[in-house]
Amino acid sequence: MLIDSHCHLDFPVFDANREQVLRRAVDAAVTAIVVPGVTARDWSRVLDLCTRERQDIRLFPALGLHPCFMSVYEADQLEALAQLIAQQRSSVVAVGEIGLDFQLEQFDAQAQLDLFEAQLAIARDFELPVLLHVRKAHDQVLKLLRRYRLVRGGIVHAFSGSEQQAREYAKLGFKLGFGGAISYSRATKLRRLAAQLPLEWIVLETDAPDMPLSQWRDQPNEPRHVADVAGIIAGLRGEAVHQIVEVTGSSATELLGLNYS
Repeated sequence: MLIDSHCHLDFPVFDANREQVLRRAVDAAVTAIVVPGVTARDWSRVLDLCTRERQDIRLFPALGLHPCFMSVYEADQLEALAQLIAQQRSSVVAVGEIGLDFQLEQFDAQAQLDLFEAQLAIARDFELPVLLHVRKAHDQVLKLLRRYRLVRGGIVHAFSGSEQQAREYAKLGFKLGFGGAISYSRATKLRRLAAQLPLEWIVLETDAPDMPLSQWRDQPNEPRHVADVAGIIAGLRGEAVHQIVEVTGSSATELLGLNYS
């Protein structure tokens, strides 16, 4: 199964043509999309989108509080997140998108850490995996993951770390998300990792509408381009595209507990 493990299909940029975007994804053989929430005000929109009945493609929701939106975060939202996950336990597949972003200008590291830890605790309590956003903070994230020891691990979205950090994530039951960044020739480290890391550690993603591939850099990204990501990884590894799709799809399905029935 060709799975986009990280796509913000609920974002307003898709409001005018969301069904056409989904049709193009289906035409590209995409069978499932994971849609992460990033702020509390987005959660109902994500759930509404993902719980609509569809025959040709499945959408799976994740709910979280993103570190890049600390300005709209309010303390009572953590309790609201736990309550909503409890209510939607049969449909929510992960806590995310959550994490640490120490690349932001004038970021408050302690505020991010407090929010991240609280959400790791929620994921642990509900035995859910997490979808991680990590920039300039892999060592700090790994330290916290070792402390919380999540039962089902998660996915490091848009992985940008080192090979050693990749191995440490894998030890903790995490998969590494690879997307449009590997289409750029200058991304030598990332392309090398995509070529050399065990395929079982990798899942595919687009982060649409963000992180467009090089040939579509001036257009909003779409979930159909996860097929192009699979093709690039196949070329880098010298393996068949169907092998990339099969292994990454199985990994995402097992990790997130995706139910297609």
